[in-house]
Formats: sequence, C-alpha cells, structure tokens
Amino acid sequence: MTSDRARYDRATAHLDAPLAIVDLDAFDANADDLVRRAGGKPVRVASKSVRCRALLERVLERPGFAGIMSYTLAESLWLARSGFEDVLLAYPSADRAGFGELAHDAKLAAAVTVLVDDPAQLDLIEGARGGGAEEVRVCLELDTALHLLGGRFRVGARRSPLREPAQLAALARTVQERPGFRVVGLMAYEGHIAGVGDDLAGRPLRSRVIRLMQATARRELAERRAEAVRAVRAVVPDLEFVNGGGTGSVAETAAEDAVTEIAAGSGLYVPRLFDNNTSFRGRPAALFAQPVVRRPGVGVVTVLGGGYPASGAAGADRLPVPYLPAGLRYDPQEGAGEVQTPLLGSAADDLLIGDRVWFRHAKAGELCERFDTLHLVEGDRVTATAPTYRGEGRTFL
Repeated sequence: MTSDRARYDRATAHLDAPLAIVDLDAFDANADDLVRRAGGKPVRVASKSVRCRALLERVLERPGFAGIMSYTLAESLWLARSGFEDVLLAYPSADRAGFGELAHDAKLAAAVTVLVDDPAQLDLIEGARGGGAEEVRVCLELDTALHLLGGRFRVGARRSPLREPAQLAALARTVQERPGFRVVGLMAYEGHIAGVGDDLAGRPLRSRVIRLMQATARRELAERRAEAVRAVRAVVPDLEFVNGGGTGSVAETAAEDAVTEIAAGSGLYVPRLFDNNTSFRGRPAALFAQPVVRRPGVGVVTVLGGGYPASGAAGADRLPVPYLPAGLRYDPQEGAGEVQTPLLGSAADDLLIGDRVWFRHAKAGELCERFDTLHLVEGDRVTATAPTYRGEGRTFL
C-alpha cells in the first residue's frame, strides 16, 4: 500500500485535490477476475457502479463482457444514443417522456429493454406512447428474497412482487398478449447474497450466521429460479436472456444452468463494502484524495471535505474510509464532514499542509456523483482524464 500511495502522489502531483482517480491496472485486473469467476457466461456491466462512459466502453471492449445494466430510463436512452447497443434497464420507470421517445425511435427500441413486474407499468408505457408504434422490449423480474418461518421472516431487498414461477408466467402471457410489447428476458438480483459481506471483522458469530443464511438462500433461489425460467419459457420459448447475480456471487450464480448471463459492476472499482466478502479479493481501483489543510495538534490533521456517505441504511459502514496513508481514522465526534474532516492517528504526524489523504468510497459508482472527472492512472502517470456522468451534465438520480 505504501508503494501505491507513492505512485498515486507522483501521478497526480500536478493536480490540485480534491480529485478522484481510477487505477487502470487494478481496474483491468478486476475485470479479468469477474470474467474468470463467470466461467464462460457473459458479464453485463452495471452502469450505476461505473458512471463513466469511457470506462464502460473500456470494459465492454474486453472479452467476456456484453451489454449494460442501467438504472434509469433517461440514462438508458442516452447510452443507446451514444452507441451502446444492448442496454437493460434494471428498475421500473415512470418516465413518460422517455417511454414516448422509446416508442418513436426504432434504434432506441431495439437497443433498450425495460423492466416490468406489474401490469400497471404496461398501462403507463402504453399511455405514454403518444402514437409511437415501436415494439417495447420487456424484461420480467423475479423476487429473490429468502422467506423463512412460513414467510414471517424475510431476508433480501424488497424489489419485485413476482415471487412464484406461476406469477412470472402469468405476467409473461399478459405482456405477450398486448400489442407492442415483447418479453425478451428475465432477471433476478440476489443482493442479500451478492452484496452482503460474510466475514465481518471482530464479529465471528454474526459472520457465521450470514454464511449460513447465504448458503440457504442460494439453494432456495437456484431451485426457484430454475422453475421460474421453465415457466416463462413455456410462454416465451425464444427468451433471449436470464440475468442473475452480482459482484459477490458471480461464480455461484454462473454455476446455475438456468442463468445465461451475470450482472456485475462494483467488482471493477472494489469499494470498501466488499472488504468483508470471502468470495473474491479484488484490488481497490477507484479512490479520491482530499488535501490536508490543518494540523490542529499532535496525532491529528484536517482534510478539506470528505463527507460523502453512501446510500442504504445509515451507519459507519456507509462512510468512505481513509486508506492511504494507513492508520488514520475519523474523530467519532465529527466523522466525515461536509467541509472539513479531522483524521486521527500516528500517521497524521507525518503529513504536512498540502499533502493528500487517499480515501475509498463505501460504494462504487456513487463516488462519481461527487467528481466531474476521473484521472486514469497507469503506473505512476495519469494517462487520460475521463468525464463522469456528472461531468457530462448527466445526473440521473
């Protein structure tokens, strides 16, 4: 890590902090690891975890990657207009203007697939057509949550209402019977398996419980997903894809015969939330630097800004973590501040005004909502600078 800090400092010495970088050597190594774990099944890149067109293009040029999983309809249309030819919108939308554009443009309609898990969403899309006659490609979503004790206890995100294979098949029939719509895919995101660490530092009992839960959830979901795919294929024999998984469950999900492609994105940047995951060990690739602006006393420095919490249930695990130099920690009375952040630890005494502290964000792409550009580092040089979505004036959520 010491050598990484020296590299990053040298590479960005001509730049003023705050700034954000992506280490391309680490990024490419992480991409290779995702492909290896996918075992020959294509990896669809989750754009919300990248939020930079140049890096989406870079990873999609690599063997083993195919298609984008987007997070809003406006983003999906923008990416399709930019030349990305296979964009799966992984969340339902109420963007009537966007659906109107989709229904009027043959290129967009061919490139973008939208998510539906309720007939009411079909009604909304139909009402937004405004005379547009292009066929809308539809993906259905299976609820992946683990239900225990007869459904009284639930583990997993509250996403699709479609849990049973018969429900998926019924909606597939509804879609197929409506002119202007066609089912082309099925997706299921097991976030409680793919995105929850199973080796929590200092909490061996909780880690064991999580591993037991995840093993149970994997078995239950694999069986139910296979049944759901069979049920939907009975209605739609030419189903194009079945998407599953996430960064933390690539190998396990890819092993299911019913799954044809894997979704992953965070594994390219490897944010701190994956440090407690035993299924893989990636290299931190996305970092941001804050400059030291004060030295209030022995064992403490203050950096500019840094209060970039991640989404999700509020907690310490949603904060960025001081990464380089090692040994710094937050002041528990202040935490990560909006304008300034005190950092404690013996490493602080070696830092001077103007030096930089490198942080890792808790989640992946959310870092890009704070910075206009990513400086792309190879070795100890910045070889390119790429705009983030924000840098291109695109703030979709």
